[in-house]
Amino acid sequence: MRPPLPPFDQESAELKVRAAENAWNTRDPEKVAQAYTEDSVWRNRDEFMTGRAEIVDFLKRKWSTENGYALRKQLWSFHDNRIAVRFQYEWHDESGQWWRSYGNELWEFSPEGLMSRREASINDTRIAESDRRIFGTRSSEDDEWLLPLE
Repeated sequence: MRPPLPPFDQESAELKVRAAENAWNTRDPEKVAQAYTEDSVWRNRDEFMTGRAEIVDFLKRKWSTENGYALRKQLWSFHDNRIAVRFQYEWHDESGQWWRSYGNELWEFSPEGLMSRREASINDTRIAESDRRIFGTRSSEDDEWLLPLE
């Protein structure tokens, strides 16, 4: 069991989104993968994967190149066992170039509260280091932080 469990209401959907944000900000592939069913199906950009082992491999590759990764997720919508989120994260490549990645995710959950499906669409934009606005994990000071569209 991985509470909160579906069907979601506003409060439980927001808790699920914050838990996902917190887990992803650890950049620990094994820990993150525990939130997904053993046979979870993913689409991430143009990659397709099934199962925790493939998810772990993907996340290891991802975080080996996305240095300084810091993420914010925001609930967009929810219904029954599904949640939609929008997110932004910032990272830099090996050359030191900073990027802001914008995206949307569609999540579907098992009755036990594990994510059985994740579909992510993501776009990357070059930014100057001085334009960064996401630093580390969310603190109580930025609890109401909203994702600007620019």
